[in-house]
Amino acid sequence: MIRPRRSLLFMPGSNARALEKARNLPVDGIILDLEDSVAPDAKAMARDQIAQAIAAGGFGRREVLIRVNSLDTPWWVDDIAMAGKARPDGILVPKISSVEDLKAIADRLRDADTSIRVWAMIETARAVLHAEELAAASRDSGTRLAGFVFGPNDISRETRIRMLPGRATMLPLITHCILATRAHGLEILDGPYSDFSNVDGFAQECAQGRDLGFDGKTLIHPGQIEACNAIFTPPAEEVAYARKVIEAFQRPENASRGAIRLDGQMVERLHAEMAKRTIAIADAIAAAGH
Repeated sequence: MIRPRRSLLFMPGSNARALEKARNLPVDGIILDLEDSVAPDAKAMARDQIAQAIAAGGFGRREVLIRVNSLDTPWWVDDIAMAGKARPDGILVPKISSVEDLKAIADRLRDADTSIRVWAMIETARAVLHAEELAAASRDSGTRLAGFVFGPNDISRETRIRMLPGRATMLPLITHCILATRAHGLEILDGPYSDFSNVDGFAQECAQGRDLGFDGKTLIHPGQIEACNAIFTPPAEEVAYARKVIEAFQRPENASRGAIRLDGQMVERLHAEMAKRTIAIADAIAAAGH
């Protein structure tokens, strides 16, 4: 079953009101945050509140991730211990740069429920350079690796590559990471757009991310959800055409054909496979109800 991941919203674990609000937002996933949005002296409190929020439930079909602190901090061990017991859908780990980092996380989760997945934030030059090696680590089921979240802000800070409108400076890094995930059957989410008051800029970046091949986008403000969902939802006409392609290949006269003529165009079996995914995503979005 394909899970829609058009929109995943960061919510600070230290803000009880935000955690409550998360249960009713029309978002595909919630990222309960212990890292950037939580002050050092509030980490323990945020950890407790997140554990209580997940125990209380009420998130419906929304995917629930916990973003822990990075492995170079004093908090990550306690974060992972809590997350392993809380049993979210996944754990998002910042600044993963090596297979050794993934193994360190896996070791801490050794006794945790096997359904908990790990998502790696690609935020360092080393992570981008070794993206294929990191993705390949998913062949070891013990890593629990489900995919990447591209982190442009930290990459920009470390590399001095400027974040410019249109992201032309970042495109080689982005496509490299997308190729790495697809080569190993993983998902990849786009990073957040910080200027949440710039509605047009956000929409343009969402559309670019969709066209580049991202599965969805991480968000920092509830006001971004509606536009993000709309842009990453397959248009009705695209879904209708996908169904038409599938139906055409299912006809007895086309059963043994690798390519057929449809609406004046040549359509191959690979287009049928793409059509199946389009339909599956559309059906999953419809089932989610938002």
